[in-house]
Amino acid sequence: MNDLHPRLTAARPDLADARLVGKVEAARFVAGTPKRVVAASAPLRRDPRGDAALDTELLHGETVLVFEETAEGWAWVKLDSDGYVGWCPSEALGDVGAAPTHRVRTLRTFVYPGPSIKLAPSMLVSMNALVAVSAADAHFARTDAGFIYARHLAPLDVTEPDWVGVAEGFLGTPYLWGGRTSIGLDCSALVQMAMTAAGLPCPRDTDMQEAAVGTDLGITDLGVTDLGVTDLGGLQRGDLLFWKGHVAIARGDGTMIHANGHHMDTVVEPIAGAVDRIARAGLAVTSVRRP
Repeated sequence: MNDLHPRLTAARPDLADARLVGKVEAARFVAGTPKRVVAASAPLRRDPRGDAALDTELLHGETVLVFEETAEGWAWVKLDSDGYVGWCPSEALGDVGAAPTHRVRTLRTFVYPGPSIKLAPSMLVSMNALVAVSAADAHFARTDAGFIYARHLAPLDVTEPDWVGVAEGFLGTPYLWGGRTSIGLDCSALVQMAMTAAGLPCPRDTDMQEAAVGTDLGITDLGVTDLGVTDLGGLQRGDLLFWKGHVAIARGDGTMIHANGHHMDTVVEPIAGAVDRIARAGLAVTSVRRP
């Protein structure tokens, strides 16, 4: 991606990331302070207000660079994992601490104050949340966040073999614009979360994914026209179908999975019917890419 993509560039007229000296104009440049997300998750908003647009979410254990904190409790940050820039609550951040060793591999899991499922959980964290494990037995792992059922974690160097299967695990998750957790997510977050679990790099938004993920197959060769798909024979499991502002994942059997505002849900539906419905709403498939 372009280093100066507006959603990935920590630059304002009054303040910018020190790494952008010579690339942007700003009254002041700062190096930023490393912090880690200590909340279960945190919103990243367009402006420092609770009612501002939700652009994305930060997962527990992810790290950010903090360039500014306001007296009202907001931090202007850049997420290390995918580069997104925005405002999050300062209270969601803490010291960097120990480097993560494991990620949450299940859709979500509880964090307990001790090694017992009978204790009241302290938080619920979602897939790809990061923790540092200091000890573990057959049942629980002791982490920097608390105690987590050990089988719900995987070492960072262990990835999922089928990223489409990971996406299918999100079936029934409500659609949430800007959402990036198992409680609610949008179309591009579904792709990013599933590919991340499989160890595959993936940017955050549909336009970024369409520009950077995999190989463009050429929609003409696949029979995609302004009226929809006429020949699905060339689509394989894991192919990504893009519209302006939307993405879906082909499952290799004529169906696709996507989080979408039409159903307000994460669903599987026939590709031909979905493409036709979206085309009737005025949006044609813009590309098909193979990761």
